[in-house]
Amino acid sequence: MDDPPPVPAVAEDALLGLLLPFWQLVIGAVVLAVLVLSIRRLARRGPSRMSTALLVTAAAIAGIAALGLLFGG
Repeated sequence: MDDPPPVPAVAEDALLGLLLPFWQLVIGAVVLAVLVLSIRRLARRGPSRMSTALLVTAAAIAGIAALGLLFGG
């Protein structure tokens, strides 16, 4: 005799689905706070460091975009 397939735990999936947006919000808030603090510290160091930071950021964005185009196929 064949046993019926096990029933998935729907309640666990529903609970995780409710908590997921909350954790995304918490992580986003922490990243935003760190970003604001680092920009403030970088701005206090002067324009030469700010220019270097902008160039590094632009290079990182261009590199990630290029990798996305190459591997996104």
